[in-house]
Amino acid sequence: SEPNAGSDISGVRTTAKFDEAAGEWVLNGQKAWATNGGIADVHVVIASVDRELGSRGHAAFVVPMSETKGITQGTKVSKHGLRASHTADVFLDDCRIPQGHVLGGKEKLDKRLARVREGKPSKSQAAMQTFEASRPTVGAQALGIARAAYEYALEYAKEREQFGRKIIENQAIAFTLARMKLEIDAARLLVWRASWMGRNNVPFENAEGSMSKLKSGEVAVWVTERAIQILGGNGYTREFPVERWHRDAKIYDIFEGTAEIQQLVISRAISGMHIK
Repeated sequence: SEPNAGSDISGVRTTAKFDEAAGEWVLNGQKAWATNGGIADVHVVIASVDRELGSRGHAAFVVPMSETKGITQGTKVSKHGLRASHTADVFLDDCRIPQGHVLGGKEKLDKRLARVREGKPSKSQAAMQTFEASRPTVGAQALGIARAAYEYALEYAKEREQFGRKIIENQAIAFTLARMKLEIDAARLLVWRASWMGRNNVPFENAEGSMSKLKSGEVAVWVTERAIQILGGNGYTREFPVERWHRDAKIYDIFEGTAEIQQLVISRAISGMHIK
């Protein structure tokens, strides 16, 4: 992501120019919302090699932090949830990396760009291929949060007494927990399918990776909200963990592609049309 390029991957403004004399790539731009940005040993940067080609002119570059000058950390973001995860801007100012640090190699990149310039079809962009394959892992994270909230709420409902009986003995509570378990298991099956497809190089013909992430993110937000409701006032306090899980869950509707973008990707995949 960048300050002006979030969901719109074609809006990336970070550039990569090849210095023939030095045999190096020169990167310039700013990245936003980078997990471990500025502190990771290695950064993978999506940059535009040819802006006229839009997103088809992008490439991915490996930037080793300890060996490279011109890459610095910007402001660390104070977030609503996932507060233990370091998130910051990253600045690239005439950042020079060796020729071989472009993923796939410069020769393949040059051939791909030449095909695009000639109007020939090209394979999916590197960033989008990575997103589709990585989305099941993000879905798995969301499921972990949902499961923790469900299991905590279940045990709480078995112990908490009101009106002379355990609150789980009330259908309103028991049916909610049943629905929570149902939604978690449904999402888990989507994640398992997409993970198996990615592991075995099975094409995501219907955006199965996006399906798994979309469903898991929505389930995590809903399940954690229901867990707060089951705990009542206790669920709203920081003495109990469910309010934190609810804050952590919300990002799974946003990062790695918003819920709206996931639906766009899926609708394009199943229809074969460029839905806008």
